[in-house]
Amino acid sequence: MLLRLKFDSRVVKKPVISSVTLKTSALINIIKAEVGPRKGELIVEVEDSMTEKVEEAFREFGVSVCRLKKKVQRSDECVHCGACISMCPVEAICIAEDGRVEFMDNCVLCGNCVKVCPVKALSIPV
Repeated sequence: MLLRLKFDSRVVKKPVISSVTLKTSALINIIKAEVGPRKGELIVEVEDSMTEKVEEAFREFGVSVCRLKKKVQRSDECVHCGACISMCPVEAICIAEDGRVEFMDNCVLCGNCVKVCPVKALSIPV
């Protein structure tokens, strides 16, 4: 399960990821991180069986938690140009037999494809 974690200035200075890992014994894979002195946002992956326990632990530390869908969303504006394919670090985007861009389940929501889409047809689900 992918989770989006949002930290405010009170929480960003604490070792929250380490604390939650120790408390829950869950493995937490950091997919994307943007942390500054006043706020932070991370996308992490945890085992499905540990999701509720990990969510609860993060909330106890004052972290906002949101479950994420597994794939980037594509709007009707997509022209299936394939610009996004080479930017995907986990090869979760391919061209299907019908010539259309297809997103697979191994997407980690890094956002690289969203940034390079020439028609802004891709977005990360909230």
